Amino acid sequence: MPNEYFMWFMLFWSVFIFVLMSIGGYFMFRKFLKKMPKADGKSILDWQDYYIEQTKSLWDEEGKAFLEELVEPVPSLFRDVARDKIKGKIGELALEDNAELITRDYIIKGYCLATPKRDHKFLVKKLTEKNIDRSAYSQYL
Repeated sequence: MPNEYFMWFMLFWSVFIFVLMSIGGYFMFRKFLKKMPKADGKSILDWQDYYIEQTKSLWDEEGKAFLEELVEPVPSLFRDVARDKIKGKIGELALEDNAELITRDYIIKGYCLATPKRDHKFLVKKLTEKNIDRSAYSQYL
């Protein structure tokens, strides 16, 4: 007859594995939904890649460095995904305005629109640290 401790271990191990599989499935399903084509035939990720590709030449070194500072608190595992999502939104804004260069203004607006509100506190801290007036961005924060 199996030991009582072993039976408890098996129960907790089963629950642990189920929880991990559920979390992984949730994130895989979200990625699947983002890859599904919309009415225009392109998915959210296709549009994001399009905006990044169209505005690749508009980025200068200062803008890239500023974006890297903003995505710094994101865990390294998710940093590339966050950077691409923000870059896609910045590219969308720049293309709408027919911009010739991506400025800090576009970067800040794109960051605000691409990230959840809970992440804006780091942006506010970074803007204060760099002495950038955030009153122009109050509608986005």
